[in-house]
Amino acid sequence: MKLTTRGHYSVKALLDLCANARERPTSVKAIAERQGLPAPYLEKLLIALRQAGLVKSVRGAQGGYQLARSPDRISLGQILEAVGETLEPLPRHTPDAQRAEDWVAFVLWNQLHRKLKEALYSISLEDLYHDARSWQAAQGEQTSFVI
Repeated sequence: MKLTTRGHYSVKALLDLCANARERPTSVKAIAERQGLPAPYLEKLLIALRQAGLVKSVRGAQGGYQLARSPDRISLGQILEAVGETLEPLPRHTPDAQRAEDWVAFVLWNQLHRKLKEALYSISLEDLYHDARSWQAAQGEQTSFVI
């Protein structure tokens, strides 16, 4: 599995909301500026995240986006799934019945896929947030939150 721009931008946006939008909504423009992301593309991602129930939108002059639930209840797997990231390692691969090594590789990749998926769904947005903060503190960055 490779994390595409879509997945990377989505995680950055949600980490930004985790850091900056706990009390009130944050605009797409503010998130885009802080994270260095293109606002029109970010808006599309946030719509997909809203449809998946990970963020909620608030209309009006003070509107924007907020997390729809606590960061400890949003997993990395849910974020990636919401924006269409694929987690399938071997799409529609059928091993050759005559070759044992083909079956061994097939079984191995399926087991690795299952473990990867379990891991992605066990890592919460809160975990990622604390890891990013710890890394920034180790680097000597106290105030900025650019991932």
